[in-house]
Amino acid sequence: MENHDRRSAASALAGTIQPARALTAPDISRALTAPDIYREVQRGAAFREVRSRYRRFAFPAAAAFLLWYLAYVVTATAAPGLMARPVAGALNVAMLAGLAQFATTFLLTWAYARHARLHRDPAALELRWAVTLETRQEWTGQERTQEWTCQEQSRREGEHA
Repeated sequence: MENHDRRSAASALAGTIQPARALTAPDISRALTAPDIYREVQRGAAFREVRSRYRRFAFPAAAAFLLWYLAYVVTATAAPGLMARPVAGALNVAMLAGLAQFATTFLLTWAYARHARLHRDPAALELRWAVTLETRQEWTGQERTQEWTCQEQSRREGEHA
C-alpha cells in the first residue's frame, strides 16, 4: 500500500495525473457485456483525458516531422546547388540534412516514449485499474475496499516487475 501511495503522490506532485483515489470507473450498475463496458469507459472523462493527452502530443509532433521531411525533399528538388554545397570535406548540405532526418526520427521516438511514460501511461493505468476493479466487483459480487485495492495493485505490479 505504501508503494502505491508513493507513486500516486509523486504523479500528483509532477502534475501528470490525479491521485489514484480521484479517478473512478464509469458507473457499472447492471450486468454488462464487454462491448458495453468499453463503450461506457469511452464515454468517461478519464478516458477522454488520456486520449486528449495523446492527441496534444502526437498530432503536432507528426505535423512538424512531416513538414521537416517535405522541406528536405522540396529543397533537394528545387535547390540542388544548395544541397550540393560542401560543408566539410566530402560532407555536403544534402548529406548533413539526410543524417539530421535520422537524428530527428530517434529524437521524436525518444520524446514520444517519454511523453507516454510521464503523461499518458499513469492515467491509463489508473483508468484500467478502476475499470477492472469495478467490473470484477460487479461480476463476482465481492466488496472491494480502498486498502484491498492498493494491496492488490501492489501485488500485481510486483508480478510484472
